[in-house]
Amino acid sequence: MIEFFFDCSSPWTYLGFHSMRRLADEMDVPVHWRPILVGGIFNTINPSVYRTRETPVPAKAAYQHKDMLDWAGYLGVDIRYTRPDVFPVNSVKAMRACIALEPEGKLIDFAQATFEAYWGENQDISQDAVLAQVCERVGVDAAHLFEKIAQPAIKAQLRLNTEEVIQRGGFGSPTIFVNGDDMYFGNDRMPLVRAAVTRAKAAAK
Repeated sequence: MIEFFFDCSSPWTYLGFHSMRRLADEMDVPVHWRPILVGGIFNTINPSVYRTRETPVPAKAAYQHKDMLDWAGYLGVDIRYTRPDVFPVNSVKAMRACIALEPEGKLIDFAQATFEAYWGENQDISQDAVLAQVCERVGVDAAHLFEKIAQPAIKAQLRLNTEEVIQRGGFGSPTIFVNGDDMYFGNDRMPLVRAAVTRAKAAAK
């Protein structure tokens, strides 16, 4: 019923990831977690993100900082660094790892630990040493994982996921679909996602 396209390099996605897990548990609905590379989206259809970063509106930037911390406090998410030392970060290996770990049932644990390492601990998740630490936390063999994320099929799947969300109208992370074509963007749309799931469940009865 729900697809969640996400990239661990986004703090709003960290919030949305947490909210989505809670919603799925409370409403007893499955979620198809779809790793993407949000930089690929920006490069392809949404380059305005880069211009905004280069010339931010000071008042808006200050409010976004407060807004992020307010959401983190409200949800109980540990975001200590709203702009880590390495930002933006190259998350390609981390997102390929999420794809590789899905068949093993480790995608959620690995993604959660990756979010925590980057946004809670200011660690550079583009580095193999950091990803190896994440692996250790969640009980994944790092050497085996690094072999898997180098495979052409894993690389291709991340690229295909990113292209797919663009084709379906997405422009950033997180992008959420309910029942295939009902799209929502961002953590703050979660109440609307909840309402859409409620409607879909009622219609299916």
